[in-house]
Amino acid sequence: MGLDFTGRVAIVTGAGGGLGRQHALALAARGAKVLVNDLGGAVDGSGGSVSAAQGVVNEIMAAGGVALANGASVTDFAAVQAMVQQALDAWGRVDILVNNAGILRDKSFAKMEMDDFRRVVDVHLMGAAHCCKAVWPHMQAQHYGRILMTTSSTGLYGNFGQANYGAAKLAQVGMMQTLAIEGAKYGIHVNALAPTAATRMTEALFPQEVLAALQPESVVPAMLVLTHESAPTRTILCAGGGGFEAAHITLTQGIYLGTGALVAEQLAERLAETIDGTGQQVPQSGSAQGTLEVGKAMAARR
Repeated sequence: MGLDFTGRVAIVTGAGGGLGRQHALALAARGAKVLVNDLGGAVDGSGGSVSAAQGVVNEIMAAGGVALANGASVTDFAAVQAMVQQALDAWGRVDILVNNAGILRDKSFAKMEMDDFRRVVDVHLMGAAHCCKAVWPHMQAQHYGRILMTTSSTGLYGNFGQANYGAAKLAQVGMMQTLAIEGAKYGIHVNALAPTAATRMTEALFPQEVLAALQPESVVPAMLVLTHESAPTRTILCAGGGGFEAAHITLTQGIYLGTGALVAEQLAERLAETIDGTGQQVPQSGSAQGTLEVGKAMAARR
């Protein structure tokens, strides 16, 4: 197989079932040693048992692969650090981190308790941050790393009843953008994957015939591309049902209005021109906005 992971060490969170399980199985089948992490809780994050992770480890080992189980909650930074140390003690390095752990507590924003908002953000965003922070110094030291964030179309484009989930998922993209910049000189590539897959987190969202077309296995190729040594960096791939797309956060060319008492009214009149996508760019850093705006301001002074 062209995308070979022999000798690589991967940590996959939320890998006791669904998409994470498929990620772990695929990495192991291509030669990686895999630490399978899963709290083993319910969809809403309650409860916990290492049995789910151990079950996937058993599958990998039965197929001739190498794997270890871990039941840490990604919301517990000390436990996450211990998880990374477990991989280091066993295999001496960590090459790949797949941030896949997640929960759902869906409700319309009007009905959502803030505890449910906070809990979803803690798992998806802080959980990913904890895992990235724990592997970061080791990836820096070895001058190699591949980190994958699991974002969502809900984060990129919104979805009714998922304000908490969407906020956390788009925040992961923001973290990806900065970590990719900071990791570049260390050979650390950071990407994001927005999957559409039939899992226990999505089984209530689609009819049965649609779920049958959205098997988690169909998302795995995108994960492999984004975590391989040939992976790009700062790329958002969308995948589901055998289809693959890319998402971009862009900056339009916009307009220049200067300052003055009527700028708000002028902007309102020319808003369509401001948001027109002709000539838009994919910025390489957040400074692109300031550079564009300063350039317009300086040109207006000439």
